[in-house]
Amino acid sequence: MPVPRPSVPRNRSVPRRRSVLRDHGVRSGGVILAGLGAGLLVAATAVPAQAAGSSYVALGDSYSSGTGTRTYLNDGTACQRSIYAYPSLIASAAGYALNFRACSGATIPDVTNTQLSALGAGTAYVTLSVGGNDAGFADVLTECAKPGWMSNCNGRIDTAQSFINATLPSRLAALYDAIKARSPQARVTIVGYPRIFNGDDCNAFTWFSPSEESRLNQTADLLNSKLATLAASKGFAFANPTNAFVGHAVCDRAEWINGLSNPISESYHPKVVGHSSGYLPTVSPFVTGSTLRLTPAIRATAAASAERLTTQQRRYAALDRTITPKSFVAPDLTTPEAKAAAARAGVDLSSRASIDAADARYSAAQARAYGG
Repeated sequence: MPVPRPSVPRNRSVPRRRSVLRDHGVRSGGVILAGLGAGLLVAATAVPAQAAGSSYVALGDSYSSGTGTRTYLNDGTACQRSIYAYPSLIASAAGYALNFRACSGATIPDVTNTQLSALGAGTAYVTLSVGGNDAGFADVLTECAKPGWMSNCNGRIDTAQSFINATLPSRLAALYDAIKARSPQARVTIVGYPRIFNGDDCNAFTWFSPSEESRLNQTADLLNSKLATLAASKGFAFANPTNAFVGHAVCDRAEWINGLSNPISESYHPKVVGHSSGYLPTVSPFVTGSTLRLTPAIRATAAASAERLTTQQRRYAALDRTITPKSFVAPDLTTPEAKAAAARAGVDLSSRASIDAADARYSAAQARAYGG
């Protein structure tokens, strides 16, 4: 039989359901398999008391909204906003008044058209992660996950890198100028993206090669470099999560980023522990002046904020529903495209050994072509 589309999740447990939250835990044989992440950590330093109540607006895409944490505000949108995402944790620790506008799938035009209205002259703090969707990263991952004999991974990476180098900077500059115009006194922090891969693909139904994973990580580095340069040119801070996630990529022993997951939208996004142990200590120094670590008190405050944030974000639901979710699509070897590619490559789709052997040959040839 042809290899089916994947349905086996790689996660472990989920937070308890709350009435104002949507729980995306995966059940298999009655066991919830979604991941809450590691245990609670101790706070590193105290938050300045005078900062309490300051206005904080969190802008951006799924890496700020909390996609991957599996528990989301039931705000009538597909934004996948989570109380376990770093904006919620920072606001809970510092006592800031959070307007949580970040939304899964957001591009630069989406931020401009649906999120900037939350900014004002009194906004004290802004965080923003955007650019990955503009570069088509979900589509790139979708292509690269296919077996080498049916994918053009390097071609998709080349296109994304060309966009990041040639087109993205001017679009980001215009967005950054718009933020500064709306909130000229705000402390703005641009937030980067982690390297997703560690050079090994341990998922049963994806075929990322070591060379492809290396180039995908290089693309994240390239994007971060552009974000950092532009942030500096506008007087903004840049929070780079790269070092924090070293040793915690997909397939690492202490994995902070979801691999292939069910629901599929959770795939290749930080887990709860990725936000609490990766993003929180990375971003918080720029927003609070202190390096924060998750405590039971911060977690409890974040949980208690769910109802307020849900009510707040429902006011924007009509705007948010104009944003198109961007999601990884798992390889499907039953499609006409896959069957045609298999025939050209001499692959027997009823044999996993044949599928993998051809993938190894094609991936090796592609790596050689790119100097890998």
